[in-house]
Amino acid sequence: MQAFIDFLNGIIWSPALIFLCLGAGLFYSILTRFVQVRHFKEMFSLLFNPNESDKGISSFQALAVSLSGRVGTGNIAGVAAAIGFGGPGAIFWMWVVAFLGASTAYAESTLGQIYKVSEDGQYRGGPAYYFERCLGWRWLGVLFALSSIIACGVFLPGIQANSVGNAVVQIFGEGIVVSSSFGDVGSTKLVALAVILVVLAFIIFGGIKRIANFTQIVVPFMALGYIVMALIVVFLNLDKVPGIFGLIFSDAFTAQAGFGAAIGWGVKRGVYSNEAGQGTGPHAAAAAEVQHPAQQGLVQAFSVYIDTLFICTATALMILITQQYNVQGTLADGQFIVQNVDPSTIIASPAFTQMALASVFGSTGPIFVGIALFFFAFTTILAYYYIAETNVAYLRRALNINVSLTFVKLLIMFMVAYGTVNTAGYIWNLGDVGVGLMAWLNIVGIITIFFMAKPTMKALRDYEEQKASGVTEYTFNPKALGIKGAEFWEKRYDKQQAEKAEKAEKADK
Repeated sequence: MQAFIDFLNGIIWSPALIFLCLGAGLFYSILTRFVQVRHFKEMFSLLFNPNESDKGISSFQALAVSLSGRVGTGNIAGVAAAIGFGGPGAIFWMWVVAFLGASTAYAESTLGQIYKVSEDGQYRGGPAYYFERCLGWRWLGVLFALSSIIACGVFLPGIQANSVGNAVVQIFGEGIVVSSSFGDVGSTKLVALAVILVVLAFIIFGGIKRIANFTQIVVPFMALGYIVMALIVVFLNLDKVPGIFGLIFSDAFTAQAGFGAAIGWGVKRGVYSNEAGQGTGPHAAAAAEVQHPAQQGLVQAFSVYIDTLFICTATALMILITQQYNVQGTLADGQFIVQNVDPSTIIASPAFTQMALASVFGSTGPIFVGIALFFFAFTTILAYYYIAETNVAYLRRALNINVSLTFVKLLIMFMVAYGTVNTAGYIWNLGDVGVGLMAWLNIVGIITIFFMAKPTMKALRDYEEQKASGVTEYTFNPKALGIKGAEFWEKRYDKQQAEKAEKAEKADK
């Protein structure tokens, strides 16, 4: 099975997908005139709009839910893997993916808002919805929904749980070793698994509101705490910082591990971490209550900056400044190009990050990483559940089939258990397959949507025009903009106009 997964992973993550991810970001950056730069201030101010409703969550809650998916093991173990296999230059390519990907995040999240629906007392949306409603391609919506359920319900949760288990073992040791069908498993890891499953069940059985309320508290706290720790490491080693940035930039083009390795691992881990173009962000974006679709698109673009430019960079600086890393050559020869630490250290794990903090903070460093990784990974599992649930809801409506959401909850919990006790390399490759499948479908779809309808650009221009005119309350009229299939916003606009006319009539009397 592992050989087959490795083979499939190699096909999906071919150079074609790598360049497609970069190309899509450049494509939308140019079309939006680099919206990720022009509206940076607007992105930040929109975070604090008090726009929660009975059916929808606030912009900040939607950001927290999407960040819970973006900020996970990719920020700790994934960055370490990028350095370990691609060299320090891989970080530069993660930055490139983040900068260009912010425009992709704007596009896909705005589409999520435009084509969202109101059902079961909440807002739902995502690529499956906008493929059907914008392109009229229900088959593509069904294909994406199936791939999302497989990726977020089966493949990806195991990565997060696996990293938590490894981090706990790194802190407390294996404990009593228990034999199982998956091999020998330490009792420490089993206790961590039990805690994860109990808390996970309590939250996911409470729906999107409980997930949003949990993540809006935990995500900012954990991200800020992690960045503060990284800043302490940086300030204690300020003299090394210029050299580290010099190494990142020089190695990006004359890479120690090979130019292709630096780009490949940087882009792969960048896409996995910030999820721009992957199609996961639009699900949370669609759940937000906003006055105009472009507003949540801008908020989601900002989340890419938080994930990669802040948190991933924090991890990279800690590892590189303290030199707690190895750079491996080709996987076939098993040789190290750079060897600073024990060669037996697992690269696809949080070990480099834990050793970096241990070199500065002593025994408390790995403990802090373990705690951070627990919350990073746990909130990501919550996001994966919500994405899987949304796509199951889509299939129930699109195919008129009755699939219990309880089944999705139990599936997520089973895969968390499976991922915790399995091997890291195998689990990461499973996750890469899931991410790659979603990225292929979503990126091709959103580029196709632009050429057919250009809804994201129309929404952006409409928002910018209203903002320039100084309106205090934004409206969105898809019919006037020539956008078809946005039934939710059509009904909302008609209702707003009817209420406006009624107020005017009462005022005249």
